[in-house]
Amino acid sequence: MIARLTDSEIAAAAQELGHWQVSADRTALQRDFRFRNFSEAWAFMSRVALLAEAQDHHPEWSNVYNRVSIRLTTHDCRGLSARDLRLARDIDAIA
Repeated sequence: MIARLTDSEIAAAAQELGHWQVSADRTALQRDFRFRNFSEAWAFMSRVALLAEAQDHHPEWSNVYNRVSIRLTTHDCRGLSARDLRLARDIDAIA
């Protein structure tokens, strides 16, 4: 079983990952990205898809033209886990 983050771990993560928002129910991280055009947004999504597949941890996301919205949560623990934090950091590194 994957361990769910504690409230103090979530608070620390929120400080570290300043661009990500913790959902109101504290079960997910959310971030919106904006690019110059659809092509750049799609290229970003392709890079994220490769990261997610390598980590076997897949985001909930959507794309509309130049915008990409990502929500990270770990369904196995019904909340946030270290897997979400790792993927958020890796996404930030390529954004």
